[in-house]
Amino acid sequence: MLTEERQQMIMSLLKQQGTVKLQELVEHLQASESTIRRDLSQLEELTLLKRVHGGAALLQRKGLEPTILEKKNKKVAEKQRIAKIASSFIENGDCIYLDAGTTTMEMIPFMKDRNVIVLTNGLMHISKLMESGIKTLLVGGQIKVSTNATVGSTAIEFLKNYRFDKCFLGMNGVHSGLGFTTPDPDEAILKKTALQLSLESYVLADSTKLNEATFTRVADLSEATIITDNLDESALETIRQHPNAKVVTA
Repeated sequence: MLTEERQQMIMSLLKQQGTVKLQELVEHLQASESTIRRDLSQLEELTLLKRVHGGAALLQRKGLEPTILEKKNKKVAEKQRIAKIASSFIENGDCIYLDAGTTTMEMIPFMKDRNVIVLTNGLMHISKLMESGIKTLLVGGQIKVSTNATVGSTAIEFLKNYRFDKCFLGMNGVHSGLGFTTPDPDEAILKKTALQLSLESYVLADSTKLNEATFTRVADLSEATIITDNLDESALETIRQHPNAKVVTA
């Protein structure tokens, strides 16, 4: 079988299934493991897929963003481990920006006994922050229903009135060459503003976000510490090859 034909079949399987195991490709294409690995490497260089532990996955569509409900019950254990590590960087008396998102939301129980002030654009965070007795300010602005977040020019102007010891951001894409990205330009500007107003910045992203790039760039990897899980060593190693990347694993 010609290389081009084999690679077309790999992409066809991926489009049908979303992810595919290395051994499945070996058996389906009747090719050696080394040949399939070489094909996957070439297709990844063409940004047609990304290699994951034990196989490959399609890259997410650049402008497609899952809703908060779609994300809420995915990778829960990983998100909780990431959130626990992230909260360990918080010190008593800190003023914090807590971004909207399901991973940042998992930080709240770990912040319960900290003497902190939180500013957030995450509407789903509010009840949990109140239950935990955490002093909280809500960013005003346009409500984005799909992610339960406030965004837009009003939110940005509101944010500019504050300065933070630390900010904790969610992110849809963490890519060694393209940096931190998110599908929505409005959310990207808000994240970038929070990052610029903080002494220390952290991006919380499970390993499915690694080597992904979505529509709008937020910042270079050097501008925030990445907190992720270690379930995809290959993707993790690619991120660590960035000369200024700071990575903490949960």
